[in-house]
Amino acid sequence: MNPLQDKRIILGVTGSIACYKAADLASKLRQSGAEVDVILTEAGAKFITPLTFQSVTGRKAYTEADLWGNEGHVLHIGLGKAADLLVIAPITANTMAKLAHGEAGNLLTLTALAANCPMLIAPAMDGGMFSHTATQANLEILKSRSVTVVGPEIGHLASGMSAIGRMTEPLVLLEHIRYLLAQGGPLTNHKVVVTAGGTQEPIDPVRYLTNRSSGKQGYALARATLNMGAEVTLISAPTRLDAPVGVNRVDTRTAEEMLAAVLTHTADADALIMAAAVADFKPAQATVEKIKKKGAPPTIELSSTPDILQEVSKQKKKKNFPKVTVGFAAESQDMLANAEKKLKTKKLDFIVANDISAKDAGFEVDTNRVTLLFADGKKEELPIMSKDELAVIVIDHVKDLLK
Repeated sequence: MNPLQDKRIILGVTGSIACYKAADLASKLRQSGAEVDVILTEAGAKFITPLTFQSVTGRKAYTEADLWGNEGHVLHIGLGKAADLLVIAPITANTMAKLAHGEAGNLLTLTALAANCPMLIAPAMDGGMFSHTATQANLEILKSRSVTVVGPEIGHLASGMSAIGRMTEPLVLLEHIRYLLAQGGPLTNHKVVVTAGGTQEPIDPVRYLTNRSSGKQGYALARATLNMGAEVTLISAPTRLDAPVGVNRVDTRTAEEMLAAVLTHTADADALIMAAAVADFKPAQATVEKIKKKGAPPTIELSSTPDILQEVSKQKKKKNFPKVTVGFAAESQDMLANAEKKLKTKKLDFIVANDISAKDAGFEVDTNRVTLLFADGKKEELPIMSKDELAVIVIDHVKDLLK
């Protein structure tokens, strides 16, 4: 479930002040389970030492001197052929030009030509250099060869200006790397729809009815599904969370909007994981103008929102999609009885039941304690764990059902 585990990654580091970010990236890759071989260009080694990278990766960091050593004639071949991914971060305009035109005058560019693996680059340079027509032409050549380009960003540059040219942060690059390495996983060629967050039902232009869902569990499920190589559509209610790199995020606000998005995207989906906390009720009539605070408090008449899983069940009966449907039941009393009833009436393959009255599980926290109930009568009670860990277990069951 960890796409980086035991993967061989070559990290090329070229001559840019952003080299300090490369050390952080190397450390994060190693902590994520990857084996990292660093290649520093001559200019890169003037900004940061090989010892820095050896300290965070536990492996030798190669420099230009190694090209002409005892292994000089085969080193770049061995590195290139063994790699699962070649990352060059930061990459300068000079190295981009060399790669675009097939030049191989140093260890890094030689290795790039010898490698058969995917390549990701993170440009870092002054704004004028990046916007130059020559640089942009080289960038288009690399993109046409399926090189993944991440960044650069707008920000403060070494020249003192604020412009586009700043290297993308290591945490963001790590997400892109994770996504690339997940391709070919056990759910490759499968489409999975995940919902997340709590819907908002408007009362007037500034107020709405909602719930305490943070969306954390849904986003963790989307990330775990991506890690298995699936095509993921994340249908999200309003949340402050950043969507994982690689998902098709569809923003919704109300239960009606989420219903429309779910029916559209599950029409050909292999699985739906309905983790969103959809409001059961909404104001029968939202006012056009803001309700003023004067006189007696207003009475708000409520009406029911659509039952999304019930509508999905009807669609599945007609079209046989989605093939697997997973629901969530957030309960404050009679958790198992209520979850089992929902499992049967919504014709789910399994349901994740959690007691929201527990302080260490459910809404707004990073942990969950749940029981899985399956359509065949099987029950699986899980101990408290992180929402990321629970997501892995849920997706693993989805994978088994899709088999």
